[in-house]
Amino acid sequence: MQIRPAAALTGALIGMSALFLPTATAQADGRTTHHHTVTVAHRGASAYAPENTLAAVDAADDLGIDWVENDVQRTRDGELIVMHDTTLSRTTDVEQVFPDRAPWKISDFTLDEIEKLDAGSWFGPEFQGETVPTLEEYMDRVSDNHQKLLLELKAPELYPGIERQTLRELRREGWLDHRHRRRLIIQSFSADSVRAVHRLRPDVKTGFLGTPAVADLPEYAEFSDQINPSYTTIDAGYVSAVRSVDGAHGKPLEVYTWTVNDGPSAVSVAGMGVSGIITNKPDVIRDALDDAS
Repeated sequence: MQIRPAAALTGALIGMSALFLPTATAQADGRTTHHHTVTVAHRGASAYAPENTLAAVDAADDLGIDWVENDVQRTRDGELIVMHDTTLSRTTDVEQVFPDRAPWKISDFTLDEIEKLDAGSWFGPEFQGETVPTLEEYMDRVSDNHQKLLLELKAPELYPGIERQTLRELRREGWLDHRHRRRLIIQSFSADSVRAVHRLRPDVKTGFLGTPAVADLPEYAEFSDQINPSYTTIDAGYVSAVRSVDGAHGKPLEVYTWTVNDGPSAVSVAGMGVSGIITNKPDVIRDALDDAS
């Protein structure tokens, strides 16, 4: 079967199932969570601190958010860093520090050069001097905060072998131990990359970013535990169709949808039965779901 990368909505073709908003429970630490809808801080709490920085991880922790999402790429000298764009220009001062190095692709710079950049001032003066973290630094901070990590392999076609390298670093930092593995999901827009992760470490939970056609879901389920689409591309019928298929670990496929930043939209997609919501404003989403329970 040829996997298609995207598909139209399928609600008209699939029977509607009974829908329930998630219920809320209080944890021992006072946090309120939903049984069926996880709130994930997109690039950290990126509405309140510069994205994909340690400050954004801490901002999520300050808000009581357990899950953070990040993006992993590779420098010219083979080091793994955390950044969303494949170029450095939007979220650092690289154009001032290295004016003659356009188009400022991550893969054209060494880690030492990237560590000289300011990755915080663009967001606000209070974040001046914030740096681009290595994956190791990022994982250490997430661990220190007792948080969980939704790790995206960004543009893996640019970095051959990044799946194996990332898993090696995760293993070295203890993230693939049985106790910590439950705090990790690896996802990508590349089906080949997700498939490679599953082949290398079938015990690791994985997610495919996108909205595959319903007919193709069984093939994605061979190497994925989640289907993670934009919330603008789904309806209740599509979510029901995804959840009716068992994923790579024999459990129904989950749906983590992105990027939802307002309360009404969060309540709407939670009502569709999604398992998680990825958001720049995790406190807004969590509170909206709490209020709707």
